[in-house]
Amino acid sequence: MLAKLTSKNQLTLPKRIMANFPGVEYFEVEQTKEGILLTPARLLKLERIRAKIAALGVTEADVRDAVAWARRKAE
Repeated sequence: MLAKLTSKNQLTLPKRIMANFPGVEYFEVEQTKEGILLTPARLLKLERIRAKIAALGVTEADVRDAVAWARRKAE
């Protein structure tokens, strides 16, 4: 099976391959010695991070204060 690289540098994957990945919209892309490796991306990591931040009670004000503190420290 072939995949086509378009003039806009986009890769078109065959429908027969994509049928094995229902609902997947994003892939992690890695260069290996053998070529290019595509792995379905797991975007749930961001949701887990947000849940952890919420569980810790970190607020937007806390983040703002931390950034201000870090910037003062760098000067």
